[in-house]
Amino acid sequence: MTSSTNYETLATAYPEAINPNRRKQMMWLGGFFGLIGYFAYIWVAFDISGAFARASMDRATLLALDSYAYKHHVELSLRTGEVMVNLEGNRRAAFDEFPDWVVADDGFTSVDMGQGYRAELALGFMRIYRDGALIVETAPGPDGPLLQSEALGWMKVAPNKIEGRPDSYVRFIVTKSKITLQRYTTGWENFWFDNGSPLHGTSIWAAIGLTISGEQVDPTQSNLSLVSSEIWGNQEWQHGQVWYAMLITILMAFCGTVLAAITALPLSFMAANNINPMWFLRGAVKRVFDFLRGVDALIWSLIFIRAFGLGPLSGILALWFTDTGTFGKLFSEAIENADKKQIEGVSSAGAGAVQSTWFGVVPQILPVLISQTLYFLESNTRSATVIGMLGAGGIGLKLADAMRTGQDWENTMYIISLIIAVVIIMDNFSGWLRTRLIKGQEKSAL
Repeated sequence: MTSSTNYETLATAYPEAINPNRRKQMMWLGGFFGLIGYFAYIWVAFDISGAFARASMDRATLLALDSYAYKHHVELSLRTGEVMVNLEGNRRAAFDEFPDWVVADDGFTSVDMGQGYRAELALGFMRIYRDGALIVETAPGPDGPLLQSEALGWMKVAPNKIEGRPDSYVRFIVTKSKITLQRYTTGWENFWFDNGSPLHGTSIWAAIGLTISGEQVDPTQSNLSLVSSEIWGNQEWQHGQVWYAMLITILMAFCGTVLAAITALPLSFMAANNINPMWFLRGAVKRVFDFLRGVDALIWSLIFIRAFGLGPLSGILALWFTDTGTFGKLFSEAIENADKKQIEGVSSAGAGAVQSTWFGVVPQILPVLISQTLYFLESNTRSATVIGMLGAGGIGLKLADAMRTGQDWENTMYIISLIIAVVIIMDNFSGWLRTRLIKGQEKSAL
Protein backbone atom coordinates (compact mmCIF):
# COMPACT_ATOMS: atom_id res chain seq x y z
CA MET A 1 0.00 0.00 0.00
CA THR A 2 1.42 3.33 -1.05
CA SER A 3 1.80 6.35 1.24
CA SER A 4 -0.86 8.26 -0.69
CA THR A 5 -3.33 5.44 -0.14
CA ASN A 6 -2.53 5.42 3.59
CA TYR A 7 -3.10 9.19 3.76
CA GLU A 8 -6.46 8.92 2.03
CA THR A 9 -7.53 6.06 4.33
CA LEU A 10 -6.54 7.99 7.46
CA ALA A 11 -8.18 11.17 6.15
CA THR A 12 -11.43 9.26 5.61
CA ALA A 13 -11.35 7.59 9.00
CA TYR A 14 -10.06 10.53 11.06
CA PRO A 15 -10.84 13.78 9.19
CA GLU A 16 -10.43 15.97 12.27
CA ALA A 17 -6.99 14.57 13.04
CA ILE A 18 -5.70 14.97 9.49
CA ASN A 19 -7.23 18.39 8.86
CA PRO A 20 -8.32 19.93 12.19
CA ASN A 21 -9.19 23.26 10.53
CA ARG A 22 -11.60 21.74 8.03
CA ARG A 23 -14.63 22.36 10.24
CA LYS A 24 -13.66 25.97 10.76
CA GLN A 25 -13.13 26.39 7.04
CA MET A 26 -16.54 24.95 6.32
CA MET A 27 -18.12 27.22 8.94
CA TRP A 28 -16.49 30.30 7.42
CA LEU A 29 -17.56 29.23 3.94
CA GLY A 30 -21.12 28.56 5.13
CA GLY A 31 -21.24 31.91 6.89
CA PHE A 32 -20.04 33.69 3.75
CA PHE A 33 -22.73 32.13 1.56
CA GLY A 34 -25.32 32.69 4.28
CA LEU A 35 -24.41 36.40 4.36
CA ILE A 36 -24.76 36.62 0.57
CA GLY A 37 -28.16 34.93 0.79
CA TYR A 38 -29.25 37.31 3.53
CA PHE A 39 -28.33 40.38 1.46
CA ALA A 40 -30.14 38.88 -1.52
CA TYR A 41 -33.24 38.42 0.63
CA ILE A 42 -33.03 42.04 1.83
CA TRP A 43 -32.67 43.24 -1.77
CA VAL A 44 -35.88 41.45 -2.77
CA ALA A 45 -37.89 42.01 0.44
CA PHE A 46 -37.23 45.75 0.57
CA ASP A 47 -37.59 46.19 -3.21
CA ILE A 48 -34.28 48.03 -3.47
CA SER A 49 -34.33 47.79 -7.27
CA GLY A 50 -37.71 49.54 -7.31
CA ALA A 51 -36.45 52.19 -4.89
CA PHE A 52 -33.55 53.00 -7.22
CA ALA A 53 -35.92 53.08 -10.19
CA ARG A 54 -38.26 55.51 -8.40
CA ALA A 55 -35.43 57.77 -7.24
CA SER A 56 -35.44 61.21 -8.82
CA MET A 57 -31.84 62.27 -9.30
CA ASP A 58 -32.94 65.54 -10.86
CA ARG A 59 -34.78 66.51 -7.70
CA ALA A 60 -31.89 65.35 -5.54
CA THR A 61 -29.50 67.49 -7.56
CA LEU A 62 -31.85 70.46 -7.27
CA LEU A 63 -32.13 70.11 -3.50
CA ALA A 64 -28.35 69.76 -3.17
CA LEU A 65 -27.87 72.93 -5.23
CA ASP A 66 -30.43 74.79 -3.10
CA SER A 67 -28.45 73.91 0.02
CA TYR A 68 -25.37 75.90 -0.99
CA ALA A 69 -26.72 78.38 -3.55
CA TYR A 70 -29.57 80.89 -3.69
CA LYS A 71 -31.75 81.84 -6.61
CA HIS A 72 -33.44 84.94 -7.92
CA HIS A 73 -36.83 84.60 -9.58
CA VAL A 74 -37.78 86.77 -12.52
CA GLU A 75 -41.52 86.39 -13.11
CA LEU A 76 -43.60 87.77 -15.98
CA SER A 77 -47.37 87.59 -15.51
CA LEU A 78 -48.96 86.76 -18.87
CA ARG A 79 -52.26 88.19 -17.62
CA THR A 80 -51.11 91.62 -16.47
CA GLY A 81 -47.69 91.97 -18.09
CA GLU A 82 -46.13 92.81 -14.71
CA VAL A 83 -42.49 91.81 -14.16
CA MET A 84 -41.32 90.96 -10.64
CA VAL A 85 -37.85 90.06 -9.35
CA ASN A 86 -37.62 88.41 -5.92
CA LEU A 87 -35.40 86.19 -3.86
CA GLU A 88 -36.23 82.48 -3.61
CA GLY A 89 -39.74 83.07 -5.00
CA ASN A 90 -40.71 85.00 -1.86
CA ARG A 91 -42.90 87.97 -2.80
CA ARG A 92 -42.04 89.63 0.50
CA ALA A 93 -38.41 89.69 -0.72
CA ALA A 94 -39.27 91.44 -4.00
CA PHE A 95 -36.87 94.07 -5.37
CA ASP A 96 -38.16 97.62 -5.52
CA GLU A 97 -35.44 98.36 -8.06
CA PHE A 98 -34.37 95.67 -10.51
CA PRO A 99 -30.75 94.46 -10.28
CA ASP A 100 -28.43 95.48 -13.09
CA TRP A 101 -28.73 92.07 -14.80
CA VAL A 102 -32.48 92.68 -15.44
CA VAL A 103 -33.41 95.35 -17.99
CA ALA A 104 -37.14 96.05 -18.54
CA ASP A 105 -38.29 98.56 -21.16
CA ASP A 106 -41.75 99.03 -22.68
CA GLY A 107 -43.06 95.46 -22.35
CA PHE A 108 -39.71 93.85 -23.20
CA THR A 109 -37.41 92.37 -20.54
CA SER A 110 -33.84 91.15 -21.00
CA VAL A 111 -32.30 88.97 -18.30
CA ASP A 112 -28.65 88.00 -18.00
CA MET A 113 -28.95 84.47 -16.57
CA GLY A 114 -25.19 83.98 -16.14
CA GLN A 115 -23.11 81.04 -17.37
CA GLY A 116 -23.36 82.48 -20.91
CA TYR A 117 -27.20 82.42 -21.02
CA ARG A 118 -29.51 85.34 -21.74
CA ALA A 119 -33.34 85.43 -21.75
CA GLU A 120 -35.82 87.73 -23.46
CA LEU A 121 -39.37 88.01 -22.14
CA ALA A 122 -42.53 89.57 -23.54
CA LEU A 123 -46.24 88.77 -23.57
CA GLY A 124 -45.88 87.07 -26.95
CA PHE A 125 -42.71 85.02 -26.46
CA MET A 126 -39.84 83.80 -24.30
CA ARG A 127 -36.42 83.25 -25.84
CA ILE A 128 -33.29 81.73 -24.31
CA TYR A 129 -29.89 82.36 -25.90
CA ARG A 130 -26.61 80.59 -25.20
CA ASP A 131 -23.53 82.54 -26.26
CA GLY A 132 -25.75 84.53 -28.61
CA ALA A 133 -27.40 81.52 -30.31
CA LEU A 134 -31.15 80.94 -29.85
CA ILE A 135 -31.80 77.56 -28.20
CA VAL A 136 -35.34 77.88 -26.77
CA GLU A 137 -38.40 79.81 -27.91
CA THR A 138 -41.95 79.55 -26.58
CA ALA A 139 -45.19 81.33 -27.37
CA PRO A 140 -48.53 81.47 -25.54
CA GLY A 141 -51.28 79.12 -26.72
CA PRO A 142 -55.00 78.75 -25.98
CA ASP A 143 -54.48 75.90 -23.50
CA GLY A 144 -50.87 76.40 -22.49
CA PRO A 145 -47.43 77.37 -23.77
CA LEU A 146 -46.28 76.22 -27.21
CA LEU A 147 -42.67 75.25 -27.95
CA GLN A 148 -41.49 77.01 -31.11
CA SER A 149 -37.98 75.54 -31.12
CA GLU A 150 -36.56 72.03 -31.03
CA ALA A 151 -37.25 69.99 -27.87
CA LEU A 152 -33.88 69.32 -26.27
CA GLY A 153 -32.97 66.50 -23.90
CA TRP A 154 -32.87 68.66 -20.79
CA MET A 155 -36.40 70.01 -21.36
CA LYS A 156 -39.74 68.70 -20.13
CA VAL A 157 -42.62 69.56 -22.44
CA ALA A 158 -46.22 69.03 -21.30
CA PRO A 159 -49.54 70.45 -22.59
CA ASN A 160 -49.76 72.90 -19.69
CA LYS A 161 -46.08 73.53 -18.84
CA ILE A 162 -42.65 73.74 -20.43
CA GLU A 163 -39.59 73.71 -18.21
CA GLY A 164 -35.91 73.26 -18.75
CA ARG A 165 -32.54 73.35 -17.05
CA PRO A 166 -29.80 73.98 -19.62
CA ASP A 167 -27.31 74.52 -16.79
CA SER A 168 -27.36 73.69 -13.10
CA TYR A 169 -27.45 77.43 -12.37
CA VAL A 170 -30.12 78.28 -14.97
CA ARG A 171 -33.78 77.19 -15.04
CA PHE A 172 -37.00 78.34 -16.69
CA ILE A 173 -40.68 77.40 -16.25
CA VAL A 174 -43.41 78.51 -18.66
CA THR A 175 -47.12 78.00 -17.91
CA LYS A 176 -50.33 79.45 -19.28
CA SER A 177 -50.35 82.25 -16.70
CA LYS A 178 -46.68 83.22 -16.21
CA ILE A 179 -43.05 82.80 -17.19
CA THR A 180 -40.51 82.18 -14.42
CA LEU A 181 -36.73 82.38 -14.77
CA GLN A 182 -34.46 81.14 -11.97
CA ARG A 183 -30.91 82.44 -11.74
CA TYR A 184 -28.68 80.66 -9.20
CA THR A 185 -25.67 82.14 -7.40
CA THR A 186 -23.32 80.29 -5.06
CA GLY A 187 -23.58 81.34 -1.42
CA TRP A 188 -26.18 82.18 1.21
CA GLU A 189 -27.85 85.46 0.30
CA ASN A 190 -28.79 87.90 3.08
CA PHE A 191 -27.17 85.65 5.68
CA TRP A 192 -26.19 88.60 7.86
CA PHE A 193 -28.72 91.31 6.96
CA ASP A 194 -32.17 90.78 5.42
CA ASN A 195 -33.91 92.92 2.81
CA GLY A 196 -35.57 95.14 5.41
CA SER A 197 -32.36 95.95 7.26
CA PRO A 198 -30.71 99.38 6.93
CA LEU A 199 -27.45 97.41 6.56
CA HIS A 200 -28.75 95.26 3.69
CA GLY A 201 -25.99 94.64 1.16
CA THR A 202 -23.25 95.34 3.70
CA SER A 203 -20.63 92.61 4.06
CA ILE A 204 -19.82 91.28 7.51
CA TRP A 205 -16.32 92.78 7.31
CA ALA A 206 -17.72 96.18 6.44
CA ALA A 207 -20.19 95.83 9.31
CA ILE A 208 -17.34 95.03 11.71
CA GLY A 209 -15.52 98.10 10.40
CA LEU A 210 -18.59 100.19 11.18
CA THR A 211 -18.55 99.01 14.79
CA ILE A 212 -14.90 99.99 15.17
CA SER A 213 -14.63 103.26 13.30
CA GLY A 214 -17.51 104.47 11.20
CA GLU A 215 -20.16 107.11 11.08
CA GLN A 216 -23.20 106.37 13.19
CA VAL A 217 -25.88 104.83 10.96
CA ASP A 218 -28.79 105.12 13.40
CA PRO A 219 -28.72 108.13 15.73
CA THR A 220 -30.77 106.26 18.35
CA GLN A 221 -28.20 103.50 18.91
CA SER A 222 -24.55 102.70 18.47
CA ASN A 223 -23.26 100.91 15.39
CA LEU A 224 -22.33 97.88 17.51
CA SER A 225 -25.87 97.65 18.87
CA LEU A 226 -27.32 98.10 15.38
CA VAL A 227 -25.15 95.42 13.77
CA SER A 228 -25.83 92.95 16.59
CA SER A 229 -29.57 93.51 16.60
CA GLU A 230 -29.86 93.31 12.80
CA ILE A 231 -27.94 90.01 12.66
CA TRP A 232 -29.80 88.54 15.62
CA GLY A 233 -33.17 89.67 14.27
CA ASN A 234 -32.59 88.61 10.64
CA GLN A 235 -36.08 87.61 9.45
CA GLU A 236 -34.86 85.37 6.64
CA TRP A 237 -32.28 83.31 8.52
CA GLN A 238 -33.73 83.80 12.03
CA HIS A 239 -30.37 83.59 13.79
CA GLY A 240 -31.84 84.54 17.14
CA GLN A 241 -34.54 81.88 17.03
CA VAL A 242 -32.17 79.21 15.71
CA TRP A 243 -29.52 79.80 18.37
CA TYR A 244 -32.13 79.95 21.12
CA ALA A 245 -33.53 76.64 19.87
CA MET A 246 -29.99 75.19 19.87
CA LEU A 247 -29.58 76.29 23.49
CA ILE A 248 -32.86 74.56 24.37
CA THR A 249 -31.59 71.35 22.75
CA ILE A 250 -28.31 71.49 24.71
CA LEU A 251 -30.18 72.10 27.97
CA MET A 252 -32.54 69.24 27.12
CA ALA A 253 -29.58 66.88 26.61
CA PHE A 254 -27.79 68.14 29.74
CA CYS A 255 -30.79 67.86 32.06
CA GLY A 256 -31.81 64.44 30.75
CA THR A 257 -28.28 63.04 31.05
CA VAL A 258 -27.53 64.43 34.52
CA LEU A 259 -30.89 63.35 35.93
CA ALA A 260 -30.38 59.86 34.50
CA ALA A 261 -26.89 59.55 36.00
CA ILE A 262 -28.09 60.76 39.43
CA THR A 263 -31.02 58.35 39.37
CA ALA A 264 -29.10 55.36 38.05
CA LEU A 265 -26.15 55.52 40.47
CA PRO A 266 -27.94 54.49 43.71
CA LEU A 267 -30.10 52.00 41.82
CA SER A 268 -27.00 50.40 40.25
CA PHE A 269 -25.69 49.53 43.74
CA MET A 270 -28.99 47.79 44.42
CA ALA A 271 -28.55 45.78 41.19
CA ALA A 272 -24.91 44.75 41.81
CA ASN A 273 -24.30 41.15 42.90
CA ASN A 274 -21.35 42.01 45.13
CA ILE A 275 -23.23 44.76 47.01
CA ASN A 276 -26.84 43.65 47.38
CA PRO A 277 -27.28 40.08 48.72
CA MET A 278 -31.07 40.04 48.14
CA TRP A 279 -31.48 38.34 44.75
CA PHE A 280 -35.15 39.21 44.34
CA LEU A 281 -34.44 42.95 44.82
CA ARG A 282 -31.49 42.77 42.42
CA GLY A 283 -33.66 41.08 39.81
CA ALA A 284 -36.47 43.61 40.22
CA VAL A 285 -34.10 46.57 39.76
CA LYS A 286 -32.46 44.96 36.73
CA ARG A 287 -35.86 44.38 35.12
CA VAL A 288 -36.66 48.05 35.67
CA PHE A 289 -33.44 48.92 33.84
CA ASP A 290 -34.39 46.56 31.01
CA PHE A 291 -37.82 48.14 30.73
CA LEU A 292 -36.50 51.72 30.70
CA ARG A 293 -33.83 51.17 28.05
CA GLY A 294 -35.92 48.65 26.10
CA VAL A 295 -38.33 51.43 25.09
CA ASP A 296 -36.59 53.81 22.72
CA ALA A 297 -36.31 57.50 23.57
CA LEU A 298 -38.49 58.36 20.58
CA ILE A 299 -41.31 56.21 21.96
CA TRP A 300 -40.92 57.74 25.42
CA SER A 301 -41.03 61.23 23.88
CA LEU A 302 -44.31 60.43 22.10
CA ILE A 303 -45.76 59.15 25.37
CA PHE A 304 -44.69 62.22 27.32
CA ILE A 305 -45.83 64.59 24.57
CA ARG A 306 -49.28 63.06 24.89
CA ALA A 307 -49.10 63.39 28.68
CA PHE A 308 -47.48 66.81 29.10
CA GLY A 309 -47.89 68.42 25.69
CA LEU A 310 -45.31 69.90 23.36
CA GLY A 311 -42.15 71.33 24.85
CA PRO A 312 -38.68 70.54 26.21
CA LEU A 313 -40.08 68.83 29.34
CA SER A 314 -41.20 65.86 27.24
CA GLY A 315 -37.72 65.55 25.71
CA ILE A 316 -35.99 65.76 29.09
CA LEU A 317 -38.22 63.04 30.53
CA ALA A 318 -37.66 60.81 27.49
CA LEU A 319 -33.87 61.06 27.78
CA TRP A 320 -34.06 60.67 31.56
CA PHE A 321 -36.02 57.42 31.37
CA THR A 322 -34.01 55.84 28.55
CA ASP A 323 -30.58 56.77 29.91
CA THR A 324 -31.48 55.67 33.44
CA GLY A 325 -31.85 52.13 32.14
CA THR A 326 -28.59 52.30 30.17
CA PHE A 327 -26.62 53.95 32.97
CA GLY A 328 -28.01 51.47 35.47
CA LYS A 329 -26.70 48.52 33.49
CA LEU A 330 -23.29 50.12 32.85
CA PHE A 331 -22.79 51.29 36.42
CA SER A 332 -23.92 48.02 38.01
CA GLU A 333 -21.53 46.03 35.81
CA ALA A 334 -18.70 48.39 36.74
CA ILE A 335 -19.53 47.88 40.44
CA GLU A 336 -19.55 44.10 40.03
CA ASN A 337 -16.11 44.23 38.36
CA ALA A 338 -14.60 46.34 41.14
CA ASP A 339 -11.48 44.92 42.80
CA LYS A 340 -12.42 43.14 46.04
CA LYS A 341 -9.02 43.79 47.61
CA GLN A 342 -9.69 47.50 48.02
CA ILE A 343 -13.06 46.77 49.64
CA GLU A 344 -11.46 44.23 51.98
CA GLY A 345 -8.66 46.69 52.80
CA VAL A 346 -11.14 49.38 53.82
CA SER A 347 -13.20 46.86 55.81
CA SER A 348 -10.11 45.60 57.66
CA ALA A 349 -9.49 49.14 58.88
CA GLY A 350 -12.80 49.01 60.73
CA ALA A 351 -15.08 50.63 58.14
CA GLY A 352 -18.73 49.65 57.96
CA ALA A 353 -20.65 48.49 54.91
CA VAL A 354 -21.48 52.00 53.73
CA GLN A 355 -17.94 53.28 54.27
CA SER A 356 -16.45 50.24 52.54
CA THR A 357 -18.65 50.85 49.54
CA TRP A 358 -17.99 54.58 49.46
CA PHE A 359 -14.19 54.39 49.84
CA GLY A 360 -13.60 50.98 48.26
CA VAL A 361 -15.96 50.89 45.29
CA VAL A 362 -16.80 54.48 44.28
CA PRO A 363 -13.16 55.52 43.55
CA GLN A 364 -12.85 52.51 41.24
CA ILE A 365 -16.02 53.14 39.24
CA LEU A 366 -15.69 56.92 39.14
CA PRO A 367 -13.69 56.96 35.86
CA VAL A 368 -16.35 54.77 34.22
CA LEU A 369 -19.13 56.95 35.61
CA ILE A 370 -17.50 60.16 34.36
CA SER A 371 -16.57 58.72 30.98
CA GLN A 372 -20.00 57.26 30.23
CA THR A 373 -21.90 60.30 31.48
CA LEU A 374 -19.86 62.69 29.34
CA TYR A 375 -20.17 60.41 26.31
CA PHE A 376 -23.95 60.26 26.68
CA LEU A 377 -24.08 64.03 27.12
CA GLU A 378 -22.50 64.43 23.69
CA SER A 379 -24.64 61.65 22.19
CA ASN A 380 -27.86 63.02 23.67
CA THR A 381 -27.30 66.32 21.88
CA ARG A 382 -28.02 64.42 18.67
CA SER A 383 -30.86 62.46 20.26
CA ALA A 384 -32.48 65.64 21.57
CA THR A 385 -32.47 66.99 18.01
CA VAL A 386 -34.45 64.01 16.73
CA ILE A 387 -36.80 64.10 19.72
CA GLY A 388 -37.34 67.82 19.11
CA MET A 389 -38.57 67.07 15.59
CA LEU A 390 -41.44 65.10 17.12
CA GLY A 391 -42.60 68.13 19.09
CA ALA A 392 -40.27 68.44 22.06
CA GLY A 393 -38.96 71.72 20.70
CA GLY A 394 -35.43 72.95 20.31
CA ILE A 395 -33.37 72.89 17.14
CA GLY A 396 -35.10 69.71 15.95
CA LEU A 397 -38.40 71.55 15.58
CA LYS A 398 -36.71 74.36 13.64
CA LEU A 399 -35.10 71.77 11.38
CA ALA A 400 -38.43 70.05 10.76
CA ASP A 401 -40.06 73.39 9.89
CA ALA A 402 -37.26 74.22 7.44
CA MET A 403 -37.50 70.81 5.75
CA ARG A 404 -41.30 70.80 5.61
CA THR A 405 -41.51 73.57 2.99
CA GLY A 406 -39.13 71.82 0.59
CA GLN A 407 -37.81 75.24 -0.51
CA ASP A 408 -35.59 76.61 2.25
CA TRP A 409 -32.83 74.02 1.86
CA GLU A 410 -30.14 76.60 2.50
CA ASN A 411 -31.78 77.22 5.90
CA THR A 412 -31.87 73.44 6.41
CA MET A 413 -28.16 73.19 5.65
CA TYR A 414 -27.47 76.09 8.01
CA ILE A 415 -29.25 74.31 10.87
CA ILE A 416 -27.58 70.96 10.09
CA SER A 417 -24.17 72.66 9.98
CA LEU A 418 -24.89 74.29 13.34
CA ILE A 419 -25.89 70.94 14.86
CA ILE A 420 -22.70 69.29 13.56
CA ALA A 421 -20.56 72.14 14.88
CA VAL A 422 -22.18 71.94 18.33
CA VAL A 423 -21.73 68.14 18.44
CA ILE A 424 -18.04 68.53 17.55
CA ILE A 425 -17.59 71.17 20.25
CA MET A 426 -19.41 68.99 22.79
CA ASP A 427 -17.27 66.01 21.80
CA ASN A 428 -14.00 67.92 22.21
CA PHE A 429 -15.15 69.50 25.46
CA SER A 430 -16.30 66.21 26.95
CA GLY A 431 -13.02 64.54 25.87
CA TRP A 432 -10.98 67.30 27.48
CA LEU A 433 -13.08 67.25 30.67
CA ARG A 434 -12.99 63.45 30.80
CA THR A 435 -9.20 63.46 30.57
CA ARG A 436 -8.83 66.16 33.22
CA LEU A 437 -11.19 64.51 35.70
CA ILE A 438 -9.94 60.96 35.25
CA LYS A 439 -6.26 61.94 35.40
CA GLY A 440 -6.98 64.11 38.41
CA GLN A 441 -8.70 61.16 40.06
CA GLU A 442 -5.72 58.90 39.32
CA LYS A 443 -3.25 61.44 40.75
CA SER A 444 -5.28 61.84 43.93
CA ALA A 445 -5.40 58.04 44.30
CA LEU A 446 -1.59 57.90 44.10
